[in-house]
Amino acid sequence: MTTQKFSPEGFELSIYGEAANINYFLTTPLTPVSEGGIVNKTSNVKAHTRRRYVGDTTPSNVSGGERVYMYDPGRIRLNVLPGDPFILDDGTEKRQFTFTGNVVDLHAFLMSDVKEETKLYTTGAPYVIPKPTA
Repeated sequence: MTTQKFSPEGFELSIYGEAANINYFLTTPLTPVSEGGIVNKTSNVKAHTRRRYVGDTTPSNVSGGERVYMYDPGRIRLNVLPGDPFILDDGTEKRQFTFTGNVVDLHAFLMSDVKEETKLYTTGAPYVIPKPTA
């Protein structure tokens, strides 16, 4: 399992965590941003010279042309997770995630989609999110 980026529709919010962990708390499973979003992009590079070492008096030439590279909108560096941490606890499971955005948007999203009564712990006060009524 890997940490992935999730962006719930209708909210200016990104959640970072493992899919199984966040979907445990939600009635509607979130899909990662990068799922189906990985594309190959191209760019043109100008011809230029390159020195092999500092003070090289005979630099080599690098040909220009088109370069192809992979672009993944959901790719993150796992050594530093972006955003602020938050914890969800439903009394049975307790899981930690990070998010970028506003706590108000995170709270509103969870109010609309949690399965059971859940506690939301952020860097501020803890919130109790009630189970939605049918």
